[in-house]
Amino acid sequence: MTITLKKALAVAALSFTTASFAPAAFAADITGAGATFPYPIYAKWAEAYKARTGNGLNYQSIGSSGGIKQIKAKTVDFGASDAPVKFEDLQADGLVQFPAIIGGVVPVVNIDGIKPNQLRLDGQTLADIFQGKISNWNDKRIADLNPGVKLPSADITVVHRADGSGTTAIFTDYLAKVSADWKSAVGAGAAVKWPAASSVGGKGNEGVAANVNRIKNSIGYVEYAYTKKNNMPTILMRNPAGQFVAADDLTFAAAAAGTDWAKIPGMGAYITNAPGATSWPISGASFILMYKEPGNKARSAEVLKFFDFAFKEGKKMAAELDYVPMPDATTDFIRKSVWSQINTK
Repeated sequence: MTITLKKALAVAALSFTTASFAPAAFAADITGAGATFPYPIYAKWAEAYKARTGNGLNYQSIGSSGGIKQIKAKTVDFGASDAPVKFEDLQADGLVQFPAIIGGVVPVVNIDGIKPNQLRLDGQTLADIFQGKISNWNDKRIADLNPGVKLPSADITVVHRADGSGTTAIFTDYLAKVSADWKSAVGAGAAVKWPAASSVGGKGNEGVAANVNRIKNSIGYVEYAYTKKNNMPTILMRNPAGQFVAADDLTFAAAAAGTDWAKIPGMGAYITNAPGATSWPISGASFILMYKEPGNKARSAEVLKFFDFAFKEGKKMAAELDYVPMPDATTDFIRKSVWSQINTK
């Protein structure tokens, strides 16, 4: 059965059933849970993988914090998180971690008359909006960045994640880097106390997108694939080089270009506010968590086959959704130095 991206984004979990002709050695779907950030591409990879092998993936798009809890509870074959787990915590829990895909978190708005990439913001102004210091769209600080743009005299509603979220971790990591006040007053992480007086929470990237589309004069943040699916007006962001850039796979790739994943313990890194004239400043990777000594070795072996397929044959699919595939040198390192630690025999 063909599952379109539209259907994939409309449901809370993707589930494909193992075909009757699946190999006898592998008789059940592999299971994963966690980040909503990579959900669109996992859906597309899963569809292609099932068509190729007959083996299915059941992935619950429940947020990064939920994915970490599920893998620690050993109820899934892999967990997924956009917030990388610290190396010492991986060691303590007997886990390994590797990045599976790169994408971008994008501010989106619902303002009458504002078209995609018409509005421009810098990091400090964005932080002040989400902190509630800027509460009206015609504030001088926004107007100064947008000469000639007609901004309404309307209160801003901030839309944020209501669940523990790696998308939030990436977004707040960026805000903490560009705003000292945000760093000291709010901080960064998968869940923070949102300070803006007029704010609304949504579950998953899906929930934030739905609320922004529903509430006039709102602003939120979602993974880029959700902006395309929901036809949401994105904004231009000023990067560390002082350039206003649009979110797309090229600017995400530019942000990730300087990251040497092989030299990072546990491969856990944020790539927000990266240097470069064309870098999107709120870029990030999504990570997979697995046990070195899994409870079900056959299913863990199948998880590795799934991601090996994704790394080798899923690059075009990723590009179609404006994600950035991991470079070949990085996936070679993952196979040799990370997957080799997982006992699947």
